[in-house]
Amino acid sequence: MDRFQYVLEVIKRSDNLAGFQMVPKRWIVERTFGWLLWSRRLNKDYEVLTKTAEALVYAAMIRLMVRRLAEDY
Repeated sequence: MDRFQYVLEVIKRSDNLAGFQMVPKRWIVERTFGWLLWSRRLNKDYEVLTKTAEALVYAAMIRLMVRRLAEDY
């Protein structure tokens, strides 16, 4: 995991709780993935190189952030 500089944390659900319980902050991740899928190139996995796919994710997020900042003006 040191190579990619990410820490994977597995959150287990408590067995004492019955029914549906929302995992904290999961909705933020799901919402972000939904926003990214509005980009046509990210909707399907067309890319051969992972560097290209990573660059497209950055481009899509830059587009989202610029549009969000432009709403203020």
